[in-house]
Amino acid sequence: MSHIAIAIDGPAASGKSTLAKGLAKELNLVMVDSGAMYRAVALACQNSEIDLEDEAAVLKAFQESNITFGVHENRSSVELDGKILTQELRTEAINSKVSAVAKLSKVREFLVAKQRAYLKESNVVMEGRDIGTVVFSDTPFKLFLQASTEIRQSRRNAEGIQDSIAQRDAADSTRKASPLKPAKDAIILQVDNLDVDGVRAEAIKILTQQGLSL
Repeated sequence: MSHIAIAIDGPAASGKSTLAKGLAKELNLVMVDSGAMYRAVALACQNSEIDLEDEAAVLKAFQESNITFGVHENRSSVELDGKILTQELRTEAINSKVSAVAKLSKVREFLVAKQRAYLKESNVVMEGRDIGTVVFSDTPFKLFLQASTEIRQSRRNAEGIQDSIAQRDAADSTRKASPLKPAKDAIILQVDNLDVDGVRAEAIKILTQQGLSL
């Protein structure tokens, strides 16, 4: 790889996005939110009233939509008709659909190619559920965040997001296509007793031990 990739995986609300944003700022990396890509597919299907069980129709609806991926202010972006999508991807309706989208193998293949394309342009820190196992399986820089179900659910509730962490965990870890699990060479980072700064400091310590030098 011509650029460096840091892979951060873990279940919903484990702090992946917060850590990735912090590392991107401190290490001057492009932060890529892979989950936003799957949410964009869910949005395209919602807009076109597509049955999420029809994989061919899901992929076709997304490919025919005017949704593109780019970079804005050192972070990955999702645009629809030239407008950057933010809260549109975080509604309860999209939350309820994203796991169904993420289990579709053809959709995953399409989006993994888009995710890997970011590495052609810059050093990246990418967070998701299969970054270390699939997207950047060759990178030596892999972290897997763990936090208790109770803590993660309380984070969701505090954000005003009404989805079930337990249900998301079950759907993500049992799907056939790229199930949620740590890469064999990923370092497990337990974050229950760490604040945001503590998680970032521990992550940088681990990445440095893995040989990261930027």
